Amino acid sequence: MLRVLEDLILLARERKKNPVKDSYTNKLLENKSLAKNKVLEEVKELVDSLEKDSNKIHEAADVFYHLLIYLETNDLKIEDVMIELEKRKK
Repeated sequence: MLRVLEDLILLARERKKNPVKDSYTNKLLENKSLAKNKVLEEVKELVDSLEKDSNKIHEAADVFYHLLIYLETNDLKIEDVMIELEKRKK
């Protein structure tokens, strides 16, 4: 299952190096403001969906996607985030 996240990360990094015309991922990677706004929007939609008990999986997937792209947009590697989470284990 984690392979899906790994594939998404690889896709983001590949698109960063080799942009694809009309790619939504590239639009986000090239526009930090758009990427930030999408993360905020998607988190709100996830919270709303959890409160309403509807569309939760779809909205959670949107949050993961947009957050990973936003991290890449800002040159923050998910590997560094995982290292930080590992340090926090008790």
